[in-house]
Amino acid sequence: MHPMLNTAIKAARRAGAIINRASLDLERLQVARKGPKDYVTEVDHAAEEAIIDILRTAYPDHGFLGEESGTHLASGQTIDTQADFQWIIDPLDGTTNFIHGLPIYAVSIALAQRGQVTQAVIYDPSRNELFTATRGGGAFMNDRRVRVSGQTRYHDALLGAHVPGSAGVIGTSTRYASMLSDCASARRLGSTVLDLAYVANGRLDGYCGVNLKPWDLAAGGLLILEAGGLIADFDGEQEWMKSGSVLAATPKIFTQMLGHVRA
Repeated sequence: MHPMLNTAIKAARRAGAIINRASLDLERLQVARKGPKDYVTEVDHAAEEAIIDILRTAYPDHGFLGEESGTHLASGQTIDTQADFQWIIDPLDGTTNFIHGLPIYAVSIALAQRGQVTQAVIYDPSRNELFTATRGGGAFMNDRRVRVSGQTRYHDALLGAHVPGSAGVIGTSTRYASMLSDCASARRLGSTVLDLAYVANGRLDGYCGVNLKPWDLAAGGLLILEAGGLIADFDGEQEWMKSGSVLAATPKIFTQMLGHVRA
């Protein structure tokens, strides 16, 4: 295993321990609102600080892009393609689930080298499931190699979604309505990083999301590619980290999803 991936795993598990301890006493949790339907807790901050502390101790010259602590980028919208090494961190993806005691949330850590993600960790502390990938080395869950599903028939596919109106799963926009209504069923889990990890290990056949940030996508995107899946923006191009609009799926389902959003 790559030494940088080992360090990221250590950081993710440290953050997971903080999250698990806090989950035992949610009534004492201090919750703030970053925006409409967008929450942050002291657990988010503590977990991110723990992650950065471990990574910075090991790699003091690396840069960081974190959801809660901000970034060293002017725009805050994309990864630094000029940085030799930059860690992209979401310390607790699924905060709304977490504060309601719904155990669907995860830690996400990715390492980008000159703009290309090379290492990925997604850790689900409530299930103790660890998803990892190194570029060119495959994708794993708890040391077991994983692959995207073998699903080929769209009407049998189970999709994850984070699209306008998808609190009721089927979006109000016709651009997404046919895509989500023509499949077997669609789910909004409330944690994009877990949606992507589940595509990588075959629990979901595909995923569609909009208005996402690099920390939502970086680790999961590499997992899917290393698991044999496809990921792209709505034009089928590799601009999804910048645009925040993403399709990810097993190859046959991906092609059909792309056809729906292009229609």
